[in-house]
Amino acid sequence: MNLDRNKASIVEAIDAGLLAGAVTLVWRSGEVLQVNELGYRDVEAQLPMQRDTIFRIASMTKPVTVAAAMSLIEEGKLTLSDRVATWLPELADMRVLVDLRGPLDRTVPAQRHITVEDLMTHRSGLAYMFSVLGPLSEAYRKLPTRQDQDRWLSELAELPLVHQPGERLTYSHATDVLGILLSRIEGRPLSDVLKDRVLGPLGMSDTGFHVGATGRRRAATMYQLDSDNKLRHDVMGPAPIMDPPFCTGGAGLWSTVDDYLRFARMLLAGGTLDGVRVLSEESVQWMRTDRLTEEQKRQDFLGAPFWVGRGFGLNLSVVTDPARSRQLYGPGGLGTFSWPGAYGTWWQADPSADVILVYLIQNMPSLSVDAAAAVAGNTSLAKLQSAQPKFVRRTYEALEA
Repeated sequence: MNLDRNKASIVEAIDAGLLAGAVTLVWRSGEVLQVNELGYRDVEAQLPMQRDTIFRIASMTKPVTVAAAMSLIEEGKLTLSDRVATWLPELADMRVLVDLRGPLDRTVPAQRHITVEDLMTHRSGLAYMFSVLGPLSEAYRKLPTRQDQDRWLSELAELPLVHQPGERLTYSHATDVLGILLSRIEGRPLSDVLKDRVLGPLGMSDTGFHVGATGRRRAATMYQLDSDNKLRHDVMGPAPIMDPPFCTGGAGLWSTVDDYLRFARMLLAGGTLDGVRVLSEESVQWMRTDRLTEEQKRQDFLGAPFWVGRGFGLNLSVVTDPARSRQLYGPGGLGTFSWPGAYGTWWQADPSADVILVYLIQNMPSLSVDAAAAVAGNTSLAKLQSAQPKFVRRTYEALEA
């Protein structure tokens, strides 16, 4: 077995000046088979990518927040069918847009309350600025997360829903709302809830909403390609050394390749890692089981036919038809589960092969222009866009050889 070929596409993108660097990991059956440390975490300072480099993992935060919620469900503190307004009264009397692109004051009442499961499956009717159009998109763009969570939620609640709760899937701030719900139930910041219920038990010591003073030296710089396809490094500020006022459960975590591997291994093993049970087998099964209707799968996800051969569990995409899924998204057997981040961070766990892959870069996409590519962590440039799929395909080719 020779895994060396799997890094060629990434090196090609780095050499072309389209990517600063990457850290990738291949795990199979209890063993780390390969770690690639490629390029730089800071090009200007010539600081190389290293195995312990800390990345903004964006939406890879979502399954972690859901896992914490599942542990509260196990303790009877909430259920999937609970109305979220029990803890978030701001969301008690929501209204729904009549016209997706129309004025915000043309609405009808929500036909039912938003539930916990709606938040976990993005079927609440909430949105992101890049997942909707017209005035609602602009209203979401003006919603600042640099404020405390209660004020943010009250501003969010003033916006109409894009569809009736439960009707369809619209990618959204729902997991941020779920994080606030967990914080209110526990009476503590979300960072503490995640640390006590998921990060601490799993030994994910490099994962959190800040990196600390020493961690800043290991943090990867965020890059973005400008109009001349040159890497810009001034698109995001330095890594925070303390928690922000609002710890966003949908996108706020920093992590490393080894830390996230521990989380993925726990889910793959049915809730345990190194003898420590974090979740029940039933909770993990719920997360890893497709919950979308056939009609909901026919609807595009951020402009792309995302659900071909795949479904959606509790914030995990799940392979339901490997042959159909493989054509669009590459190798992964039945039940393979994953969820990526918008800055190019990606992972998947494949129970049929007992394989976990982790791929971490820091590439700021143009969310408003190409949202579908953004959620997959790519730009429209073929060399950069193909780096991750080729890494996955060549890894499987080597493992199957």
